[in-house]
Formats: sequence, structure tokens, C-alpha cells
Amino acid sequence: MEVERMNFLEERILKDGQVRDGNILKVDSFLNHQLDVGVLNQIGLTFYEKYKDAEITRILTIEASGIAIAVMTARYFNVPVVFAKKAKSRNLDGDLYTSTVHSFTYDRDYNITLAKKFLTSDDKVLIVDDFMAVGKAMRGLLDICEQAGCTVSGLGIAIEKGYQGGGDALRKAGYDLTSLAIVDSMDAATGSIKFRKSEIG
Repeated sequence: MEVERMNFLEERILKDGQVRDGNILKVDSFLNHQLDVGVLNQIGLTFYEKYKDAEITRILTIEASGIAIAVMTARYFNVPVVFAKKAKSRNLDGDLYTSTVHSFTYDRDYNITLAKKFLTSDDKVLIVDDFMAVGKAMRGLLDICEQAGCTVSGLGIAIEKGYQGGGDALRKAGYDLTSLAIVDSMDAATGSIKFRKSEIG
């Protein structure tokens, strides 16, 4: 794919992303450690343009890296952001939804929790996150939505590792998944990254 045909996020990944051993794509200079607000704003606007007619009432994500994307998306929909917490804290009270998620990055299982008062069967939800590999975090959020009885109107992912199959499995299951950059392959030795055609051109 030639540079002029790439979208804004693919271009930024090629410019500032770093490929590391172990299937790691580092984008911490603009997406999930240091935050480029302009890029986040463009991600949020793109998700809004895709799902603006879906009557979204909540943006749902998981802490911590998904929160910035969720907030920038929610400002266009003018709806609240609610995020699943990875550790149960003392300020979580009342009834909770819980699910177990396996982290590809840290290679461990952890429980996520969400207060039931913030997600109900009346909600139409857009779930967003920064990365998708095999889709375990997304499956955990979908499990929480199923417990709540809410409608999942769409899934928005900034960067999908297409070669790990999580996104394709969710599409096959019937979810309306939009990934802004789909990595087909990458090579730590050369630093090369190849993209599949994404849903936003």
C-alpha cells in the first residue's frame, strides 16, 4: 500500500511506531503513554462518523489505555464514558459485573469489574479500545454487556493485529467492528509493518 493511500493512523504508526521482539508494536509516543491529542481527536471523530446514527448512549472501554480514546469519542456523541476496572478498589460499591480477561501483553489473567448502576439493559453501547490482538479484552467487555442485557451497537479499535485473528473472529460472530489500522504483519529485525486495507480507507 502506498503512503498516499494510507489513513492518518497508519501513517503515524509508520512514522513513530516501533516493532519489538515478541510481536510487540510500541506506539507509546502518541497513543498509550504519551498522548497526541490531535490523533486521539481524529480517532474519536472517525468512530463518531461511523456510528453516529446508532443512537449510542454509552462509550465502554477498559482501563487504562482505552480511556483516552473513549473520552475523545464520547465528546462527539455527548454521552458518558464508563470503563471496566482491572482491580477491585474500595471505592467500588454496590452490585458489580465481573469477567475474567487474559492479557496478551502481560501473559496473565485478571478480573475486570464494572458497577451495575452505570450500564443497564436500556443502553446502546459503543465499545472502544487502543489495541486488539486475540480479542480477550474485548470478549471480557462483551461478556459484561451480555450480563447487563445492553445492546452492543459497535466495536471501535485503533490498532488491530489482524494476523492474530481476534478481529476476524468477532466479525464472523456478527459484530460491527471498525479498526482504523489493521496490521497484517511486522518484522522486528527490519522494523517493517504491513497493513491490511482498513474499514476507513
